[in-house]
Amino acid sequence: MKKEQDGRARIDGEQIYLRPITMADTALIVKWRNTDRVRKNFIHQEAFTEEGHEAWMRTKVASGEVAQFIICERESGRPLGSVYFRNIDPLQKKAEYGIFIGEDGWAGKGIGTETARLAVDYARDVLKLHKLMLRVFADNIAAIKSYRHAGFVQEALLKDEIRQDGQYRDMVLMAVLFEENR
Repeated sequence: MKKEQDGRARIDGEQIYLRPITMADTALIVKWRNTDRVRKNFIHQEAFTEEGHEAWMRTKVASGEVAQFIICERESGRPLGSVYFRNIDPLQKKAEYGIFIGEDGWAGKGIGTETARLAVDYARDVLKLHKLMLRVFADNIAAIKSYRHAGFVQEALLKDEIRQDGQYRDMVLMAVLFEENR
């Protein structure tokens, strides 16, 4: 892990790096979260607002309940998406993982898999978690494949778990366990 010029931690990968999110990223997050491509894979599909994101930053990120990063192209520094750990529970040593690639044209290029691998390392080595879990729609085959490559395994299939647009969707629960952090 490297340090940014302002002293914040930066996590370097091969194609990307992860830097801590700031309030200055709000407009970009709102733009990305409101695109159909990104929104269709989120459980909560309501329109995303700057006010809502700023409240998330003040109440969740600032409190340490969430650790969130911006995924950046390593060569140019261009922001591509976001990754987060939510509901961080130091007592139970677990958290929930989430990611989205916001920039068009970057999905399917290995960015999600590399981000997931970096996130797994961060959860194990920095957050010292025992379990990192995620929820993914069962029809999001590319994401499930990416998560498997990063070490996640399926723990459950929840049939008709979420109702969206008048249709029920199945949800897969996946997790990675870190035995060294029992």
